[in-house]
Order: sequence, then structure tokens, then C-alpha cells
Amino acid sequence: MIISIFFNYILGLLIYKYRLKNKIGKFFLILGCTCNLGVLFVFKYLSFFIKNIDKLQGLKFPVPNLVLPIGISFFTFKAVSYLIDTYRGYTKVEKNPLYVGLYISFFPQLLAGPLSRYNNIADQIRGRKITWQKFSVGTCRFITGLGKKVLISNSMAVVVDRIFQMNVYSNVPITLAWLGSIAYTLQIYFDFSGYSDMAIGIGLMLGFKFEENFNFPYISKSITEFWRRWHITLSLWFKDYVYFPLGGSRVSNKDKLIRNLLVVWVLTGVWHGAEWTFVMWGFLNFVFIAFEKLISFEKLNIKGTYKHIYALFVINLGWVIFRSDNLMVAGKYISCMFGLANNAFWSPYTFMFIKENIVYFIAAFILSTPISQKINKFIVDAGKGYSFLEILYPFTIIGLFFVSMSYIVKGTYNPFIYFKF
Repeated sequence: MIISIFFNYILGLLIYKYRLKNKIGKFFLILGCTCNLGVLFVFKYLSFFIKNIDKLQGLKFPVPNLVLPIGISFFTFKAVSYLIDTYRGYTKVEKNPLYVGLYISFFPQLLAGPLSRYNNIADQIRGRKITWQKFSVGTCRFITGLGKKVLISNSMAVVVDRIFQMNVYSNVPITLAWLGSIAYTLQIYFDFSGYSDMAIGIGLMLGFKFEENFNFPYISKSITEFWRRWHITLSLWFKDYVYFPLGGSRVSNKDKLIRNLLVVWVLTGVWHGAEWTFVMWGFLNFVFIAFEKLISFEKLNIKGTYKHIYALFVINLGWVIFRSDNLMVAGKYISCMFGLANNAFWSPYTFMFIKENIVYFIAAFILSTPISQKINKFIVDAGKGYSFLEILYPFTIIGLFFVSMSYIVKGTYNPFIYFKF
């Protein structure tokens, strides 16, 4: 990471100096992007690439076992966006290497985003103000994210891992398979949005205001809308640095539109991990987003409830592929969901898992909709001028913090899904 910081600092200065001299500036930009993405490829994808070449060609190249540098996917994308925006003139080049270092290595964002652009935080790096207002809001935001991760996501993780593990040894019943897929849909949302809340909260505590990364994605009525609400900063990164340079949707024919979407969504899948399941997951998103664009799905006169059911069905199916260790496992699990594996319909385990985690399921369903936002706003607004409610809110947050800490201290199952990407 230190090498990356100084390399991109120097490249940024050279790109800014020569950007008006088209060929020289473009050369330094291509050099910077190639080196950054090349390092990412070596550490994250080289083993996967060699392994598949060996299988296809019957070769026996040694597969390197490289340790993945922490946060490499995120800090590489931040570095690339800094170089491109400098070349385009969207941001001024930074002459202080420590500021570039702070941007690339800022610890709350390092592991799982949000992906900030340099021009969005450059002024904050130089002149941010730390206030009690920001600190208190940031603290509440951090504790809320901590609760989402530790209480809801981790509880869902226990259910998910047990059901997926059961399916390895035998075909689980239909209801149990659906419960596992729904639980994972909730787990991954509260895992990642919880982490984003914590990162945004720490940023506020230190005087930084970062972009929002989630906007209740499970209320979406199409896959296109889902990706406007899920991992927003990553979607915008691919849109600005891949989709639009290829021509976006303003191309001369539909073939080019399909090509542009295919490139973006295969890359999105591959970015998440070096496995064929991620490639297939990205391709699944491409198929449905291309379909929606070609028929103008969001403008069709179809009842919103039906659109919502369609979107949740596709999202849920995609997460099963995303969660599976390989395509064979994904295929087996999906066949169990639809009763295609000669599996039963009901299992007593289904009722047991629901009964043991009913509080977490109810909390997850409420918190994944804007209802939770409205309740929070009502409590805050209603508390103004009323001492009881004004005291109740901070005590609720403090209570949530101590409950979350007790779960961590007692060693509750605690997997972070996005850390491995």
C-alpha cells in the first residue's frame, strides 16, 4: 500500500503536468491504470487464472499461493479514479503526498468502502471541522451499524451456514432451502450496510462526510433499480470509468448497448472474487438488466407489487449463486429450492430456525425498509421538547452498544462477508 501511495502520487503529478499534451499525458494515465490493475490481478486473480489454464490445457504450472494485501480491491479502485479524474481535470492534483496517502489508506473505508472520489473529500482533508454535532451523529451511526452487523447479520449467518452445510450431505427440503436463501439475503445486506454505517460513522467522528452506500435496496421494483440502491459507490465507479467511456446507453445500436452492459457486469462479478460463481452472478445481473433496458421495464404498466416480487426473486436467486462455493453447489441448492432434487417440502428444522431467530427476522424485515427510517425520524422529532424521549434515545443507543459488545465478547459467530473481496 505504501508503494501504491507513492507510485500514484508521482503518476498524478506527471499526468497533471502533461495532460494537455495528449500523447504524453495519456501514456502516463495508461501506465498508472495498467500498473494498479496489474498488481490487483497478480494478487487476486493470478492463482485462479493459472488453475483454469492448467485444467483446460492439461498443464501443471505451479499455482502461487499469494496472501491478498488488505483492502487491495478498494484502495486500487480509489487510486485509479484519482489518476483518471486528474487526467480529465475533474480534480486538482495533490502536491502533498501525505494527503494522497490519507485518501488511499483511510482506515474506515479500507476494507469495504464506501468508494470515495478524491475531489469529494479533498477540501475535507485540508479543512474539515470536528464538532460535537458530527461526533454525536457519527457515534450513533457507528453503533447502529455495529448492531446491524453483530446482532442481525451474525444471527442470520448461523442459520445460513447450517442450512448450506446440511445441503452438502443431503438434499434439504424446499422450505428449508428457501429459508436459507432468504436468511443469506438478509445476512449480506446487514453485513455490508452495517459495515458502511460504521465507516460513515467513524468518518463523521473524525470530521469527514462520506457518500451513502445503501438506500434500502430490497424495496426495488427492478434489478436496475436495485443497483441504484445497492453498493451505490461501486455502481457509480463502474458507470463513470467503464460504462460511459464505452458509450453507455447512448450508442448507435442495441448490440453496442448489450456489449457495454456485458463488460460492466462481468467485471462487477469478477471484482467480487476469483471464482466462477461470481462471474455467473455478474452474468445473471447482466441478463436481467439488459432485458429491462431493451423492453423499458420500469415504464411498463405493471402493478408495483408484481415488479417487487420479480425483483426480490431474481435478487434472492443471485445471492444463492454468490454464496455457493462453486457452480455445482449452487446448482444443487437451487434445484432443492424448486423441488427438482426429489427432496421433501417441509422440515422440522425450518420451524426450529424460525422459532429460535424470530426476533432477528422481524428486526431484519423492518430495518430493510424505509419504515425504520420513519420510526427513527418520528422518535427524534417527537423527542424535541420532551425530556423523557430526549433521554430515551441516547439510552437506547447506549444499550444497543453494550448488547453488541456483549455478543462480541462472548465470541458469537462473526464472519465479515466483504472482507474477503
